[in-house]
Amino acid sequence: MQLTLFLSSLVAMLGVPVVSFANTATPNINAGDTAWILASSALVLIMTPGVAFFYGGLVRTKNVITTMFQVFAVILVVSIQWVFIGYSLAFGPDFHGIVGGVQWALFSGVGAAPNSYAPTLPATVFAIFQMMFAIITPALIVGGLAERVKFSAFLVFIVLWATLIYDPLAHWVWGGGWLEKIGVLDFAGGTVVHISSGIAGLVAALYLGKRAEHGTEIKAHNVPFVVLGTALLWFGWFGFNAGSALAANGVSANAFLTTNTATAAAALGWMLVEKLRTGHVTLVGACAGAVAGLVAITPAAGFVTPGASIILGFIGGGVCYFASNLMKNKLGYDDALDAFGGHGIGGIWGAFATGLFATTVVNSAGANGLFAGNAVQLWHQIIGILATVVFSGIGSWILLKVVDLVMGLRVTREEELMGLDYTLHRESAYPETLSTDELAKIFKAQKSSQAAGE
Repeated sequence: MQLTLFLSSLVAMLGVPVVSFANTATPNINAGDTAWILASSALVLIMTPGVAFFYGGLVRTKNVITTMFQVFAVILVVSIQWVFIGYSLAFGPDFHGIVGGVQWALFSGVGAAPNSYAPTLPATVFAIFQMMFAIITPALIVGGLAERVKFSAFLVFIVLWATLIYDPLAHWVWGGGWLEKIGVLDFAGGTVVHISSGIAGLVAALYLGKRAEHGTEIKAHNVPFVVLGTALLWFGWFGFNAGSALAANGVSANAFLTTNTATAAAALGWMLVEKLRTGHVTLVGACAGAVAGLVAITPAAGFVTPGASIILGFIGGGVCYFASNLMKNKLGYDDALDAFGGHGIGGIWGAFATGLFATTVVNSAGANGLFAGNAVQLWHQIIGILATVVFSGIGSWILLKVVDLVMGLRVTREEELMGLDYTLHRESAYPETLSTDELAKIFKAQKSSQAAGE
């Protein structure tokens, strides 16, 4: 009784109307659809730990904890941000095609009854599913700024980015905003998730500058971590793409099939280019190619045929190989874990390819692309790509600048050289490798940094 009174008082203080979640029958709710989307939500959530393992395996031993903790921390802060204001900004009542209103803040009025976004689902289920997308998107940015950022500054940047970049962009494409109104197709997040995070990762890499040891050979320190991360991503991506049909139906099944097919094709495409260029193939390369395929098929999964997904994926693997290797090396920017090369470029190719291969034979709610006789759709896709690049690029730079001016973004050179795991978190993924001499160096570097600050 006391607990009930306390919760009722808390709700009253927040000014949030109580929403009933009682087990009453709602005529339009479909139990199969609801079960599938709840399961898909769990699948999408497991993708973020997958990102943590994928990125954690690629960095050096001295930055494993920091990198994985950054990804994990995104789950914590965005889960709260989404309930507090994020869902309302992304999917609340439309405000001039730019952003949602604040009427649904703290899930006010969001309950068991469905809304127009998913008429066979409780509104809460739709909101839960979309929350998982809001979580994984900023987590991908970690790849661009890895091994050189203060943890506290990173968290502030992520909350601001989720609120001011991701939420409005999600509204533009999925929440009744201006890109949706002109006809841009994005089945599961090519623009909203991958281009936005990839561009933000690139901007962060350029803003922060190169790592202290950039130019020396830095290899993945734990290939099994990379494989595990890839496996979790591939597994979870079936919820990401197939769940985006928002129903257990034929479109969902097609998205499931095209996702798997394009991913396999992309891994083979990456491996072929790698073999031709270097004379050998690598397991890390195959994993990177698979992730590139997952990214590339995301905007197209529910709009293209399985045959088209082979072409889309194979080209996507090759394109992302060149972006993550040749282009990055040629231009010299330090996108540490290829947030831009994999997600940015893969998302751009996937969104463009949707305008080529989309067909209403697969999804009558979509549109035909160029190869089905509709060149206008390709132009719509290009508008969506450009709008996302400009908005995320400029917005991310402004947010980085603001956070840097207020609290500083980058760690000291001494902290970076010693590794962020111990200097920031007093942890090590492999504590047995820390010798007495290495601990002494860390302690000396910390003292030097403190003295310089004083």
